[in-house]
Amino acid sequence: MTQAPLSCKHPALIAYPAQAAFGRVLPKNKVYEHSGANTRLKDLFVKQVEHIIWAYKLAPETIHLPARPGVPEIQVFSLQLKTPELHSDVLRCIDGAIPFPIIFELTFEGKTQVIAACKRSNEADASRWVISDYFATDWLPADGERTAMPVALHMGGLYEQLLHRLIPLPARPQETLADLVARVEQAQAKQRELDKTTARLEKEKQFNRKVEINAQLRQLKKDHAALIR
Repeated sequence: MTQAPLSCKHPALIAYPAQAAFGRVLPKNKVYEHSGANTRLKDLFVKQVEHIIWAYKLAPETIHLPARPGVPEIQVFSLQLKTPELHSDVLRCIDGAIPFPIIFELTFEGKTQVIAACKRSNEADASRWVISDYFATDWLPADGERTAMPVALHMGGLYEQLLHRLIPLPARPQETLADLVARVEQAQAKQRELDKTTARLEKEKQFNRKVEINAQLRQLKKDHAALIR
């Protein structure tokens, strides 16, 4: 991916219930039709994705949990990759074409990575979705042990628990999922600033400028530490 998703090591390979199995191939051209994919995106699909399987449909009728506004169902998509890298625009394209929250399982050469964005309805336009950055596990053995699906009272609670397994920072007391996601995104942006400023410091020759950049670095590190605590 052009920007690597934040990675998490929590157990996230889920043993989804058999009654929720869907197991249908999702043709790429159907994704193109529903997302308005341009030539560049289509090329990414062709080069990076072997096929897409609509693996599970977690819905009131399959797992007997009531729907919630914004989370009527959760879909689990399995993507067999041609390359170890997948551009995040491919996932955004699929997320934009499917009007439900999605958990993706990417598979390549015997390894699986679980990845998802926090996806919610746009308050100004219910037909559109707001999609966060993507959060991912490390690459795991595809045949590794799977953990039981989290216990939840409704689809919204299940979705939050599935996402919490991917998000690399723990929630603070009383922190909502949306606030946690925003904090993680801020931490990631601050880390990018840190990396750029560190690179500037290494190239700088003037002593006075080095002192200024060092002061900036100290503040950036302090800000970043406050976000990840």
